[in-house]
Amino acid sequence: MTREALESLDKEALIQLVLAQAETIAQLTRHVEVLTARVADLEAKLGLPPKTPDNSSTPPSQGRKPSADPASSKGRRRSHPGAHRPLHPNPTRRRDILAERCEHCGTDVTGVMQTAFHAYDHIELPKIAPDVTRVTLHRGLCPCCRRPFRAEAPADMPPGSPFGPNVRAFVIYLRVAHAISFERLARLMSDLVGLSISEGALVAMLAESRRPFARQAGLIRARLLAGAVLESDETSVRVGKRNWWLWTFHHGADCCFVVRPSRGKDVVAAFLGEVRPAFWVSDRFGAQMGWAGTANQVCLAHLLRDAEYAVEAGDLTFAPGLRRLLVRACAIGRRRPALADATLRTYRHQLDAELDRLLRITPMHAEGDTLKRAIEGCRHSLFTFMVERSVPPTNNGSERALRPCAVFRKVTNGFRSEWGAHLYADVRSVLETARRRAIGALDAIRATL
Repeated sequence: MTREALESLDKEALIQLVLAQAETIAQLTRHVEVLTARVADLEAKLGLPPKTPDNSSTPPSQGRKPSADPASSKGRRRSHPGAHRPLHPNPTRRRDILAERCEHCGTDVTGVMQTAFHAYDHIELPKIAPDVTRVTLHRGLCPCCRRPFRAEAPADMPPGSPFGPNVRAFVIYLRVAHAISFERLARLMSDLVGLSISEGALVAMLAESRRPFARQAGLIRARLLAGAVLESDETSVRVGKRNWWLWTFHHGADCCFVVRPSRGKDVVAAFLGEVRPAFWVSDRFGAQMGWAGTANQVCLAHLLRDAEYAVEAGDLTFAPGLRRLLVRACAIGRRRPALADATLRTYRHQLDAELDRLLRITPMHAEGDTLKRAIEGCRHSLFTFMVERSVPPTNNGSERALRPCAVFRKVTNGFRSEWGAHLYADVRSVLETARRRAIGALDAIRATL
């Protein structure tokens, strides 16, 4: 606006113009303050180290491994004793080969006493072909009452689906344990077994298997709830067009999976019902905390990675000492079977005293402050494993249980239907429990069916 235009305005118009400009200046000032704070936050983040699987909860699949330096090759490897495949403990058949003639002079040696000097196995697969039994039911007319009668179907070969339990177990094993898609599974059954099965028939096999696996998963859950310790974790999974969560609850020889659209406490509450285990092992996720009747045990491996990140970020006062403390605690956990109860109590008093000393230190970096607040929040859940021997110091068992599920998710991209996701959780419950009991996957599936 020019000077002439301003001089032509009356007093009231000038006042309104000045007020409007003042409001605009105030809005711009607030916007500048927001942008300045944002720039400062971004500049602070630029100075932070990148989060990797070694210093955070970033999955190993998202970590980048540096290229190896060609100049730092290990050189020639040391020689080691040779190894060979051991002989099969229970061969299908045996062949004793006796010499007929002397390899030097050609003399007939068939009647000479001979001793074994070498044995080896020759392994071969038989021809794989489906075993098809044609069942024909007959009927007739009773000569006594003159009424029609008919033969009943054999109990081991009922009418309906033509596929027996071994075929269904094989399909479930390949689908769940090896994440084979339905299209590839149908082609594999045709090429490998010589059995033509449509994708729809494969889906029907899985659908018919829901009830026995749900029943077995319920038994596993009941055994877990009867124990004193529970360990838990969760991972995301795609169901239809939504993000769901696959939870694992396990301890010892039992492991149960449930899939739900929620990551909240309602999932844990539904799994536990009225039961509250004495001890609970998990990370510091809020939905998994507060369920133990006696004490929680937070995962020391997660805290150790957080301490590593705080050290890399620049905290040189609090985080290094905490890292050493957690490393020592994990080492004690590995040695725990060989330690007496009195020794464990002594170690716990030492760790508690050292932790109290560390918590009096003022961190020199914001990441150190965050780490210190986290430790203060779970202060009484760090060394529960030294009181109860059945409690592990880390939640690595849950991550190992979920690892096949993460591989399945990456290969298949999730599930089309909700019932498919629930069936997968039940089958994984059976397979993981069987693995912990040294039972083969196919044997466990056959027994469940």
